Amino acid sequence: MKTHGKSYLLLITFVSAMGGLLFGYDWVVIGGAKIFYEPFFGLEGLPAMRGWAMSSALTGCLAGALLAGLWSDKYGRKKMLIIAAALFSISAFGTGVVDNFTWFIIYRILGGFGIGIASNISPVYIAEVSPAQIRGKFVSLNQLTIVLGILAAQLANWQIGDYFMPDKSMLSAEGIEWAWRWMFWAELIPALIFFFLAFIIPESPRWLAVNRKSAAAYNVFRKIGGDKYAADEMKEIDGAVDEKKKEFNWRDLFHPRVRKVLVTGIFLAVFQQWCGINVIFNYAHEIFSAAGYAVSDVLMNIVVTGVTNVIFTFVAIYTVDRWGRRALMYVGSAGLTLIYVILGTCYHFQVTGLPMLLLVILAIACYAMSLAPVVWVILSEIFPTRIRGAAMAVSTFFLWVAGFLLTYTFPLLNDALNASGTFWIYGVICFAGYLFIRSQLPETKGKSLEEIEKELIK
Repeated sequence: MKTHGKSYLLLITFVSAMGGLLFGYDWVVIGGAKIFYEPFFGLEGLPAMRGWAMSSALTGCLAGALLAGLWSDKYGRKKMLIIAAALFSISAFGTGVVDNFTWFIIYRILGGFGIGIASNISPVYIAEVSPAQIRGKFVSLNQLTIVLGILAAQLANWQIGDYFMPDKSMLSAEGIEWAWRWMFWAELIPALIFFFLAFIIPESPRWLAVNRKSAAAYNVFRKIGGDKYAADEMKEIDGAVDEKKKEFNWRDLFHPRVRKVLVTGIFLAVFQQWCGINVIFNYAHEIFSAAGYAVSDVLMNIVVTGVTNVIFTFVAIYTVDRWGRRALMYVGSAGLTLIYVILGTCYHFQVTGLPMLLLVILAIACYAMSLAPVVWVILSEIFPTRIRGAAMAVSTFFLWVAGFLLTYTFPLLNDALNASGTFWIYGVICFAGYLFIRSQLPETKGKSLEEIEKELIK
C-alpha cells in the first residue's frame, strides 16, 4: 500500500473510530459521576434505582444497535455515524443540565442510542474499507479509541472529582451539585469534533458497490490502495454482486446457511459482556471500596485500570493479525476464568489493598488484549456483506441486552452473594465461553471478507 493511501486509510479509520471514543467515554463517565449524582438525586440505599441510573443508557443501546443495522444497509454507514455524533452531543449537554431524575434518565437513554449506533457501525465501516492483511489491526483501532474514551472519562472524573473534594475523605455540597455535571459536559468536546469530521469521510466502498454505485466505490478503493488494488477489490465484490444486490428480508438471517454464523455472533457478543469486566468500570467504586480503598484512592485506582486498558489494547493491535483471532480469544476466556476464581477467593477471605488492585489490573489486561477488541473484529468479518448491517445489528442488540442485565444485576448480586460469589459466577461464565470458542469459532485471519463469506456460508 502506498504511503498516501495508508495515510488516507488511517484518517478515515480514526474519524470513524471516534464513535468508539464517544462510546467509551459515555459508557464509563457515569461510574465516576455516580459518587456525586446519587446523593444529589437521593439514590443511596435504593439498589434498584441505582442500577437503573447506571443501566438506563443500555436501553437506548438496544434500540440504537437494532435500528442502526437496518438503516445503515438502507441509507449508508456514513449517515449513521453523523447521527451517532449528534446524539452524543445532545446527551452530554442535556445530562449535565437537568435537575430532575426522569430527565437525567431520558438524556442517558439518548446517549445510549448513540452508543448502540456507534458500536454497530464503526467496526463495520472500518472492516469494509480495510485491506484483508491488516483488517484485524485496523478494526482493533476502534477498540483503541474505546479504551482511550474510557481513560479520558476516568481522567476527567478523577480531576473534576478531586477539584470538588477539598477534603479527600468526604464529599462536599458543591461537589454533589456540580461535579457530576462537569463530568458529562466534558464529553461535548470530542462529540462535536466527531460530528463535524464525520461529514468529511467517504461512504463505505462495499456499501456503495452493493448499492450500484460502482464508480464511487472504485474511487474510494483507489484512494486507499491505488488502481490495481481498486480493480482487484471490485472484481472480488462483483463475483458475488448478484447475490448481494437482492433486496434484504429479515428471513435471510434465519436461512440455514446463515443461522450458525448468526448464533456464533450472538454468543460472542453476549459473552463479551457477561465475562464481567464492564462491572469493574461501571462499579469501580464498590469494587475498590470492598477491597479497602478510600474515595480518593478509588478515583486514582480507576485511572490506573484505564491506563492498563490502553496499554494492553496495543498488545491486541500488534498480535491480532499475527496470532489470529482464536488464539487471543483463548487467552481471554481461559485467563479470566483463572483470575476470577482467585479474585473471588481473595474477597471471600477479606484480602484488601494492593493484591486486589493487582488482580483487577490483571483481569483488565487480559480482557483488553483479547475479548474487548477481538469480538468486534470477528463480528465485523463473519457476516455476508448483503446482510452485514442487519446481522451486526442483531448481534449488538444481544450484546447490549447482556450489558443491561450485567450492569443492572451487579448491585443485586453483590448484595446477595457479596463480591466473592459474584466473581465466581463470572468465572463459570468465562469457562463456558472458552468451551464454545474451542468448538465453534472459525479463524478469519488474513482472509478477505468475500473469502470468509464463501467459507462460512455454504
